[in-house]
Amino acid sequence: MTEPIVVTAIFFPAPGQFDAVHDALQPAIAAVHDEPGCILYAIHRAPDDTIVMIEKWESADLLDAHGAGEAVAALNASLEGKLARPVDVTRLVPLPAGTEIQGTL
Repeated sequence: MTEPIVVTAIFFPAPGQFDAVHDALQPAIAAVHDEPGCILYAIHRAPDDTIVMIEKWESADLLDAHGAGEAVAALNASLEGKLARPVDVTRLVPLPAGTEIQGTL
């Protein structure tokens, strides 16, 4: 059995581009929710106005397919010129603790 993969992706909007980055993410989120293996794909605004995406995938293979897919390509194109620096993506492997439901993302 494969382990689920949790990903954080931090988007750094260029000055004055927060709304444009947020708007660019909307169609990607809708498209990715329909992809095989997507358990969670959600964005949050951090106090410094970065946008933090939290993702959870059934497996690394399905995450890799997502990364090579049309939704990511379209998102990358729509973000051109809107970010102050590249997206910071980190893959995480859950270390369950506590209760089964509360101890994992």
